[in-house]
Amino acid sequence: MFNLFRHKKNEAKLFYHTDVHCHILPGVDHGAQSLEDSLEMLRAEKEMGIERVILTSHVTASTFENTPETLLPAFELLKKAVAETDLDMELHVSAEYRIDEFWQEQYQAGNLIAMPGNYLLMENSFQQELLGLDETLFDLKCKGYNIMLAHPERYAYYAHRKQRLEQLHGMGIKFQINILSLAGYYGPQARETALWLVKNNQVDLLGSDMHNMEHAHVIKEYIGSKDWRKLVPSLQAHVINDLVH
Repeated sequence: MFNLFRHKKNEAKLFYHTDVHCHILPGVDHGAQSLEDSLEMLRAEKEMGIERVILTSHVTASTFENTPETLLPAFELLKKAVAETDLDMELHVSAEYRIDEFWQEQYQAGNLIAMPGNYLLMENSFQQELLGLDETLFDLKCKGYNIMLAHPERYAYYAHRKQRLEQLHGMGIKFQINILSLAGYYGPQARETALWLVKNNQVDLLGSDMHNMEHAHVIKEYIGSKDWRKLVPSLQAHVINDLVH
């Protein structure tokens, strides 16, 4: 009986079919390190109901200074590997852009890879809000980009400045929340902020932010839980993952 219960729990599906934030592209950041890792993670996504994956590798100064020249060849390798399996998944390549000096260089050089719908996934600093953030986001919007702010619940400096989150969301910035945050993976503060965002209808997109199979297992366990099921009606009313095209 216990095994049957666990089986059903692990068969839980997400209510949307597009993952807009993950680190499944092989060998370009601290996510998947090989094609085998990538395929295993994609199979986990498929089991959770995901049929379309937007690959968003880190673009970060000093650590992961990725450009189209590093991301696109890895993307072609992964697409070829997927085509040779029984995985029926639609793949797109983009990036998670940390707003830093390397980002500024790439932006000025026109080296951005936008998602379908001209969306960009932007990451703030984890230490403090970046100077000139509003101006940067406004400039991007003026150039026709739709902006997703990656996991605002994980920036600790917003935990006690929720009016700032309201201000950013009111500017038309889409908030992408990590399911791992809702599951408590990043600690109680990130979870509390994520739940506050759900309660206040400020969650526009959900992402796995999957770097490895540990993340996949945590997400699978969580979406089979009562806690997740309680949140689903509120999330379904606002989450637009499948409209990113």
